[in-house]
Amino acid sequence: MQKISAAAFTDTKPHYDLLDGLRGVAALLVVWYHVFEGYAFAGGGTIESINHGYLAVDFFFILSGFVIGYAYDDRWSKSLTMKDFFKRRLIRLHPMVVMGVVLGVITFCIQGSVQWDGTHVATSMIMLSVLCSLFFIPALPGAGYEVRGNGEMFPLNGPSWSLFFEYIGNILYALFIRRLSTKALGVLVVLLGAGLTAFAAFDVSGYGNIGVGWTLDGVNFLGGSLRMLFPFTMGLFLSRIFKPMKVRGAFWICSAVLLALFSVPYLEGMEPVSMNGLYEMFCVIVVFPILIWLGASGSTTDKNSTRICKFLGDISFPLYIIHYPFMYLFYAWLIEKQLFTLGETWQVVLCVYIGSVVVAYLCLKLYDEPVRRWLSKKFLAKK
Repeated sequence: MQKISAAAFTDTKPHYDLLDGLRGVAALLVVWYHVFEGYAFAGGGTIESINHGYLAVDFFFILSGFVIGYAYDDRWSKSLTMKDFFKRRLIRLHPMVVMGVVLGVITFCIQGSVQWDGTHVATSMIMLSVLCSLFFIPALPGAGYEVRGNGEMFPLNGPSWSLFFEYIGNILYALFIRRLSTKALGVLVVLLGAGLTAFAAFDVSGYGNIGVGWTLDGVNFLGGSLRMLFPFTMGLFLSRIFKPMKVRGAFWICSAVLLALFSVPYLEGMEPVSMNGLYEMFCVIVVFPILIWLGASGSTTDKNSTRICKFLGDISFPLYIIHYPFMYLFYAWLIEKQLFTLGETWQVVLCVYIGSVVVAYLCLKLYDEPVRRWLSKKFLAKK
């Protein structure tokens, strides 16, 4: 562990460098996954690379639970109040949520303010969508302010759905989960793990995977809740029982494992249970906790590796929350040009990918850090 990174600007404890770095690796893989999601969306086919990239969200949730448990569990009996906790979490997360909405409405207008089927959207509905997104009020499928027309909770910036559930997790942690003994928390983890396993193994969503939670349609809210609650509580549990072990090369090992797990093709077979669902549960219940443990046990060994992990940790959240508005533009371009492969579009993909990283870094340095610094000074000043 080294100095505090921008990933934890309002916290006072040092963070685990390698976990910050792994968060950045997962964010980079999510962007790559969404590139190939675009080809599938535009061409009506299936995703052909980083097939399980959506599991990065589940990795983020377990990482979030671990870090929150480490950062806050021992403060409640001392100086931390519930009000202070919520202020810290809002200051940490919401400025970039706002930026994601701003970029989302700009890119939507650049697309011509039309839904995916070409239907024009009234300016009043766009403004209502902006207002709801800023206050994290999810859109109902088919409502006028669900402006893109494909059922997203937050149609101006789709990935905000995971932050919506993250906020729910934070609220439950402050009100209830933090009060549980370690043994009781362990029991809760087992029960939630069983629920998520049943959801995935029996393909309750009908998707053939657990890529749920992004809409309020069907069982998505249930699935999204389980996707957040199990890994989040697992992360909290790990933070309480964690004891470091000696590991060399933990960052590179964990990064390679994440890449390998996300690259596994979709697994066919639904009888007697979903094989793909079982694979997802293997990742979430078995491998991800091991990766968190290894990442928290390891440490950087030189200035360069420390800088790499800090940079990846710094851009991880900005990149995750701002890249999708640019993906909307990319998807619209693919549909217009009828291009469905990386070979046909690699130059544009390179621009979108690198551009997203650059914009994320600029947002971090020119907007997110200054805003969080000002908010922290104003609302978290010590009496």
